[in-house]
Amino acid sequence: MSEAALEEHMAKKPLPLGTWGGIWIKPVRLDAKGNPVKFQARANYRDYDGVTREIAAHGKTRSAAANKLRATLKVRTERGDYGGLKPTDRFSVGAERFMANLKMLVDEDVRAPGTYDTYRYQLTKNVLPRLGHIRFFESTTPLVNKAIMAIKDASGAASAKTCKSIISGIYALAVRDGAVTSNPVREIEIVSKVRRSPPRALTRDERNQWFELLSKDERAVRADLIDISKFMLATGERIGETLAVTWEDADLESGEVKCLFQIQRIAGKGLVRRRVKSSAGERVLLLPDWAVQMLKSRWVPGTPLESPIFPDSNGGFRDPHNVRRNLRDVRQPVGSARRQELGKVLRARRRRAGLTQDDVVSKLSWKKTRLSLIETGRVRLSQEEAITLADTYGLARPDRLAVLELTEMAGIQSLADELAWVTSHKFRKTTATILDDAGHSARQVADQLGHSRTSTTQDDYIGRKIRNPEAAKALDEALRSIHEQGLQPPEGPAQ
Repeated sequence: MSEAALEEHMAKKPLPLGTWGGIWIKPVRLDAKGNPVKFQARANYRDYDGVTREIAAHGKTRSAAANKLRATLKVRTERGDYGGLKPTDRFSVGAERFMANLKMLVDEDVRAPGTYDTYRYQLTKNVLPRLGHIRFFESTTPLVNKAIMAIKDASGAASAKTCKSIISGIYALAVRDGAVTSNPVREIEIVSKVRRSPPRALTRDERNQWFELLSKDERAVRADLIDISKFMLATGERIGETLAVTWEDADLESGEVKCLFQIQRIAGKGLVRRRVKSSAGERVLLLPDWAVQMLKSRWVPGTPLESPIFPDSNGGFRDPHNVRRNLRDVRQPVGSARRQELGKVLRARRRRAGLTQDDVVSKLSWKKTRLSLIETGRVRLSQEEAITLADTYGLARPDRLAVLELTEMAGIQSLADELAWVTSHKFRKTTATILDDAGHSARQVADQLGHSRTSTTQDDYIGRKIRNPEAAKALDEALRSIHEQGLQPPEGPAQ
């Protein structure tokens, strides 16, 4: 080879891995008359080891030989990924690989079990019915976008966002394995028409009203909701974190409490006390003085240190779902005599009309829980709702007027009605608002609540774990009056 030819050969760009160049076709067999009856198609294929090899295939015609060669080369390309996902694999195959990886992370306590359960549910209900049979090489952004938008229309924006995360994770796995060249989810955006409600915290007056409501409800006192609410306000902890705190985690001398664990109910395992979901959530908090006094009043000498501070009736850990239900019962208590009477009247009229609750909610597109709460007298009934129910039950004029009159008398707003928006998470927002109003920085508030940092520098900053004594001072000043006004008798909670 001449020097010029060698330079030209060396300068020629090699084929990309897993691709081939031009196809040459020539006859390799002739019949008695000299006509070609068999053809050979050849191409240079660059294998995944970097070596270029000549691959051949045969056919009775030129096109048959060429098509057979292309099929052979395609299979060779697909098998060159050393056991990972292939372009011809269905999306469902990648989904199971993705879930298997997630399960491994859950077993290693890197991801929360609830995440696995949620992903499995959404995958089965919404994702696989729409994408399960699609092969990776068929995947396009418009196709995946159509599936996600269909999920949004059928199940709402929240489910669509969760499904988008699942689908994106599956395609990220496929990209790493070489089954697709890019993630088709990357350019998809879910726009929700519903505006998120601005964060709402309990004002000073609303905090007083909340504890007044608790103190007057025997069920709330038995369920230990007064001290639980105080502790959550004092710390900003989530309800699962609050229920996981043991006496071993609380130092009543220094006033410090460790937030390291959370209580979760996991399918097939029951209640589990596990580490909080992130390193940012692992924190040591300094309690307000009044909160320390509250814990000292709850302490019974001889109690095992591994026992929870807020136990169930048997002394064990409480189920967060049950405590949330207790809180709902407070917000939606059995109403006044008038409200209960109205509920009984409406239930009787429904049954007289031959309708079940399912019949009514289906016809009116209501939530079944709404009708159930109305009939048990636990929520206010508006005049518009009363008219709708009267029309649905076909009430005669006298009965109709009686129902509307009773609705008006039963509609007087109660304290529980005014606080119906309060949930356990509102306590965290209240804690954050108190600290913000006291002039604490966003970083200090985030440390109190266990939020993660917003940059790598902040994540690695060793001072993140430094306690903020000023938080305890602000919470002590803001909430001491509530503690002093409503001391809860130290009786055991009841589920």
